[in-house]
Amino acid sequence: MSVIEAIVLGIVQGLTEFLPISSSGHVRIVSAFLGWDDPGAAFTAVIQLGTMAAEVIYFRHDLWRIGRAWTRSLWRPDLRRTLDTRMGWYLIFATIPIGVLGLLFEDDIETTARNLKLIGTTLIVLGIILLIADRTGKRERGMGDLTLRDGLVMGSAQCLALVPGVSRSGATITAGLFLGLERAAAARFSFLLSIPAVVLSGVFQLVSIIAGDEAPDVGAGALVASTLLAFAAGYAAIAFLLRYLVTHTTLAFVVYRVALGTVVLALAFAGVIS
Repeated sequence: MSVIEAIVLGIVQGLTEFLPISSSGHVRIVSAFLGWDDPGAAFTAVIQLGTMAAEVIYFRHDLWRIGRAWTRSLWRPDLRRTLDTRMGWYLIFATIPIGVLGLLFEDDIETTARNLKLIGTTLIVLGIILLIADRTGKRERGMGDLTLRDGLVMGSAQCLALVPGVSRSGATITAGLFLGLERAAAARFSFLLSIPAVVLSGVFQLVSIIAGDEAPDVGAGALVASTLLAFAAGYAAIAFLLRYLVTHTTLAFVVYRVALGTVVLALAFAGVIS
């Protein structure tokens, strides 16, 4: 992989990680459109550490407050019913499904799941489901109304993001809307929920790289640059989406997903991209 490829894919990763349009799918699609080799799941997981850093910094106050309340609640029963303490437990339990499935289906994620026809299909299908959720969801519940059931449902939906083209934020925001959450609340919890999963995925891939089992086909300097660009673009994407969903629907993302999925399928079946 050249430096230019790494830089372009880092920007793509950052811009699309938090929008409900699938970052891993876009990294794969952009590579195919430009005639580049598939960068692989290892490269995607490592540069996701850049977008994870963007999340951690953007939500640092929330994370500190939740972590502090959860830790103190372990020996202070009076804190166990506060929202921050409950959020800590929700994030822990909601991360378990994707952690388990990620380990069980690691080989499929690396190979079969990166098929362009599958990516095109999932872009369209999840887009339509997102539209239904946005149109039918009551959108009357905020962050303070979250329950363990909400966390588990959204955590289970996050597992769908193991397939490129689905989108981590797209799946969890869709689940949140079906549960009656406001758009901004669904997006905010979606972002917080993705942090443990992205950290675990990135660390797992780094361990594999260090052990020599698997490594991205890119130099260290290009990988660092790609990760930093993913961080900058990701931070901007978070700020944009949280503001956007306060006053807008998800229709623009739905139209984009369906249009892109249709183009990808057409080109894949025609043999133009592979």
